[in-house]
Amino acid sequence: METLPKALEVDEKSPESKDLLPSQTASSLCISSRSESVWTTTPRSNWEIYHKPIIIMSVGSATLLFGVAITCLAYLLKVDDKTKVVLKMIGPAFLSLGLMTLVCGLVWVPIIKKKQKQRQKSSFFQSLKFFLLNR
Repeated sequence: METLPKALEVDEKSPESKDLLPSQTASSLCISSRSESVWTTTPRSNWEIYHKPIIIMSVGSATLLFGVAITCLAYLLKVDDKTKVVLKMIGPAFLSLGLMTLVCGLVWVPIIKKKQKQRQKSSFFQSLKFFLLNR
C-alpha cells in the first residue's frame, strides 16, 4: 500500500473541514430563534401584540392622505406647468406607496391572529403531553 506524505499525516484536517460550521443542536437553535418560546406563559396585552401593524397602518394612512392632498392640489391650483407636472408625479407616487403600506398592515393583523391561535393550541398540547407523561 502507498504511504501518505508527511504533510497529510501531520495535518489530517483539510482546509475545507476548517470552513465547515459546527452543527447546531436543537437547544442552540431555539435560543437563537426570534420566535417566542412555547414555555413562556406571560400574558401579553393587545398593544404588545398588534403595535407593529397599527403603526404600519397609521403611516400608510398618513402617506395615502398626503398623496390625495398633493394630487388634489395639482389639479385645483393654478400654478406654472413645471410645478404642476411635478405635483402630478409626486401625488400618485405617495398614493400608491400609502396604499401599499396600509394594505400590508391590514394583512398583517389576520396573520398575527392565526399565529396566536396556533400558539394557544401548541401550548395546550404541550400541557396535555406534560400531564399524560408525568403520571
